[in-house]
Amino acid sequence: MINITIENNLGERQNLEVPVDMGFNLMEILKAYEYDIMATCGGMALCATCHIEVLEGADKLPECNDNELATLDTLPDADMNSRLSCQIRPSTDMNGLVIRLKALQEA
Repeated sequence: MINITIENNLGERQNLEVPVDMGFNLMEILKAYEYDIMATCGGMALCATCHIEVLEGADKLPECNDNELATLDTLPDADMNSRLSCQIRPSTDMNGLVIRLKALQEA
């Protein structure tokens, strides 16, 4: 298990315990914790409804693949800290990651 922190629009933070041995991506974990993520494309990096901003620990994440980069490029508010949570598989290296859900801000 690792700890990942979710920050809301008000700056309030919630810590989540995240399994690293079950093969889930971060989007699936956020949905399991009942965050309101649409995940319209089912994790294929096509819809960006799981868009997150990495506040701390971006250096702990694997690089974006071409599909993720192409989808992020279509978002007007994406920046160098943007990622799609469906493309991130939690690992022990990601302990302490801090993110903000961007898709919720746009809804």
